[in-house]
Amino acid sequence: MTRKGAPDTDDDTARPSGLEERAGKPGLAAAPRHHDGHRERLKARFADQGSDALADYEFLELVLFRSIPRKDVKPIAKALIARFGSLAEVLNAPRRLLTEVEGVKDAVALDLAIIAGINQRAMRSAVRKREVLSSWSAVLEYCTAVMAHEPREQFRLLFLDKKNALIADEVQGQGTVDHTPVYPREVVRRALELNATAIILVHNHPSGDPTPSRADIEMTRTIQETAKPLGISLHDHIIVGKSGHASLRGLKLI
Repeated sequence: MTRKGAPDTDDDTARPSGLEERAGKPGLAAAPRHHDGHRERLKARFADQGSDALADYEFLELVLFRSIPRKDVKPIAKALIARFGSLAEVLNAPRRLLTEVEGVKDAVALDLAIIAGINQRAMRSAVRKREVLSSWSAVLEYCTAVMAHEPREQFRLLFLDKKNALIADEVQGQGTVDHTPVYPREVVRRALELNATAIILVHNHPSGDPTPSRADIEMTRTIQETAKPLGISLHDHIIVGKSGHASLRGLKLI
């Protein structure tokens, strides 16, 4: 608790008073915990000013308030950001690595994974059944959210109908940290099964650098040449990484 006349700060490291230590014993009322006031102030700031008013660790605190209801979570939130680098990387970190951070149990790691899943599902719904080429920024945001933090390469296919609306989003394969096997005939076969008239290729570079390799370019051109005679257009090949994304069409490589 803050004494009368003492500055009201968000320093959550204050030791509990004797009354707080004895809270829960018969005949004694629990005194308010110092970090309870911090929680209420942070919630009020979010309610009044929105998420842009909060630092990454503060936004993470809001999540941890519900996962860890009776503990000061600021040190845990800061430790998570320090360990993984950003809020996005915390939410996309493997659960086994999250639990290596002191104070993070399996239930907390699962809650963070659920929030990441909700975010990905919301982004997917923003592009599904819409004209993809007119909502390109939403497509890029979705691909970045679901793939940029993957520890291994992943090859994803977006199948479009004749109106360029997304009809399917599928992961065709996963590989190593720097290679994913891709089979052009399988890509085209699946497009024909779905009656798709266009496709977008997406894969990630776990290194973080989205610059296309020579193998990326050659594979893309092979798929394009295989699909074109069958009436299937290749709109683009997007490579995503933690530092951004690259479009082979934008780079005039296809």
